[in-house]
Amino acid sequence: MKKLLQNLKGWAYVTGVAVIAAVSISSCVKNNNDYYAPQQPVALISAINASPDAQPVDFFLDQNRTANYPIANGASQDYIRAFTGKRNLIFYNGGNKIISDTATLKDKALYSVFLANLVSKPDLILLTDTIKQPATGMAAIRFINLSTDAPAADLAIKGGNVLVANKSYKGYSGFVTLPVNAAYNFEIRQAGTNTVLVSLSNIKIVNGLYTIWLQGINAATDQTKLSAHIQNNVYYY
Repeated sequence: MKKLLQNLKGWAYVTGVAVIAAVSISSCVKNNNDYYAPQQPVALISAINASPDAQPVDFFLDQNRTANYPIANGASQDYIRAFTGKRNLIFYNGGNKIISDTATLKDKALYSVFLANLVSKPDLILLTDTIKQPATGMAAIRFINLSTDAPAADLAIKGGNVLVANKSYKGYSGFVTLPVNAAYNFEIRQAGTNTVLVSLSNIKIVNGLYTIWLQGINAATDQTKLSAHIQNNVYYY
């Protein structure tokens, strides 16, 4: 069957599975008898490897691996369609289960699931996402602090405004807007100060929704040290 490339109100496209639409998830598909049958209720879910010492990991829904490739450290797997209802969310490293939890996925809802903390004491964080389009000429960005021992943090633009303030471990913001089509230098700062914990440089923001997250160990100097990462959740055209 051809990939489902469905449009939601004609404008929103979600990154992932090549480029798939942000989905009229309740839309119809054509079967072999040339009849149209309603598609089963589905959600969209993205998986992110934010564990500072995890090797590339696989994300499973129940017994099903959700991609043919593992998720590298600090990287994300784009949205995939998932049947609704109570599902087991599982991260594996090779054949070894790192962590699992259950969640009830709702029809037409979007989710991001993060693997956080050290592999020896992992956490799984599930967020409900949005595809609400910002005003013309604007994008939207949110921030989540996934460093267990970093101080509470702000997300700011270098030389500019604080976008999100005072987020401790597992703390996250809603989506805040900023102008598109500019190369931004983002700083994650110790909350309420100008002390930069880590930065992201020369990030071009186009029409869409983005997530920036902080991961790593504040005191570390090896590969587990603090780092910042960004995901383009949704692209509008």
